[in-house]
This record gives sequence, C-alpha cells and structure tokens, in this order.
Amino acid sequence: MSRIGKNPINIPDKVEVIITDSSVGQVVKIKGPKGELESKFRKEIRITKEDKTINLTRINDEKLVRSLHGLTRSLLHNMILGVTEGFKKDLDIIGVGYKAQLQGAKLVLQMGYSHPVEVEPPNKETKIEVDKTQTHITITGINKQTVGDLAAYIRSVRRPEPYKGKGIKYSDEKIRRKVGKSAAKK
Repeated sequence: MSRIGKNPINIPDKVEVIITDSSVGQVVKIKGPKGELESKFRKEIRITKEDKTINLTRINDEKLVRSLHGLTRSLLHNMILGVTEGFKKDLDIIGVGYKAQLQGAKLVLQMGYSHPVEVEPPNKETKIEVDKTQTHITITGINKQTVGDLAAYIRSVRRPEPYKGKGIKYSDEKIRRKVGKSAAKK
C-alpha cells in the first residue's frame, strides 16, 4: 500500500469538491475562495468523497497502478492547497543593468541581450509582480505546475553563471561558485 496514497485528504470548509465519472476515468472539480481547478484522473485509481475527506483506492497491485496511487493523492492535495492558499515562487535578478518591469500583465526583462524579453502569464489566475528595485520577481497562482513552469521559463532567460553569479535565480537557490582563471607563476 502506498504510504502517501492511503492517507485521506481533508476538505476545508470553504472548498467544494465535485467528482464525476467519464469514459477515461474520473474528473475532479474543486472550487475554493481563490478560484476553481479541474483535472482528469485515470480509472485505475478510485476517488471517493466521504463527508469532509477524499479517499483513494487502487483496483489492483500492478506497478503502474501503485505508482499512480501516490501521484493522484499528491495532485488532489495540491489542487485543494491551490484554491485555498495558492502557490508562490520568488526569483532574484543579479547583475549590473539587469532589470524587470511590468507593462500591464506582461513582464519585460532587460537581461543584456540586444532586445528586451517579454513574458506573458499563461492564464488570468497566474500573476507576476515586480518590486520597486526591479530585481525581485514574485509569481503567484492557484495551479502549482503553472506557477513552477512560468518561474522555470523566466529563470531560463538568463541562468545564473557560476563565476560571478549573474543571471536570474530562485530566491532560495544557492549558486555554486567556481574560481576564475589565475595567472601562471614562473
């Protein structure tokens, strides 16, 4: 039995969960104070709602089904966390002349290229904020995957380099620094 999958998921008071069957599996719609999320899950995992909890059971003990058990539970739990609390990623910009600005909902990055890089949020629930110093970016949203993907894309515009640490990094990321060249002694 999956240690993660067997744990029931508690449903908070302000959250509404609707489970419907489809030809592929089950569709779960979760509504909360921050928004609404919907996702499809495979038929190998049975999702049932009892009072204020969601329970998951698997139909057999094949390897694929065992791996889906914990995954499905984690995805459902993240959906509930998203509509109640939301998710957040912080990015820092390091380097002289590197900066970020907001133009409406669009993020415009000046990262030392010959042109500015423009990034738009993928949906209306995902928000991008830039602080006054123009070197700190905060991404918030209700879908954990969307927030993480957007943060990873923004980071990929100019990854931090190991010699001076210049670029875009996650706020909690540690950059392993390398020693630069040194002149040969004779």
